[in-house]
Amino acid sequence: MSSLRRWEPFRGLARMQRDLDRAFEDFFGRPLIESEAEGVRAPSVDVCETEDEVIVSAEMPGIDKKDLEVEVLPESVSVRAEMSQESEQKETTYHRKERTWRRYERTIPLPAEVVSDQAKAKLKDGVLEIWLPKSERAKAARPKKVQIE
Repeated sequence: MSSLRRWEPFRGLARMQRDLDRAFEDFFGRPLIESEAEGVRAPSVDVCETEDEVIVSAEMPGIDKKDLEVEVLPESVSVRAEMSQESEQKETTYHRKERTWRRYERTIPLPAEVVSDQAKAKLKDGVLEIWLPKSERAKAARPKKVQIE
């Protein structure tokens, strides 16, 4: 007697994505995009720069500030967070439960050297904003216009 196997039309695509991720990891040294299948997501970020500081904004939906970790180096900022939904109703039958646990992780290279011990961060409405003051060396290294003779 043969057993029936459930048809999953996207199983081959998931395998192909893992193979491509592995190829990029071998070539570049780390994955370009974190794999959601492994539960790790790379938050979307905006990085902008003024004369005096670098500002990083990252989307962190559903994350509480107690579950958030920010590490700043002179040339990069790393953001890590973990979210878990502990409550479960006993009288409810779940057919699919995908929102119970999520991890965000990303290291963002900065366009200028910053003073890491003066960084400030704020989490509001699911958006993490990090203000990073530029170092004096980075401020002095502004592009200079050169007269052409």
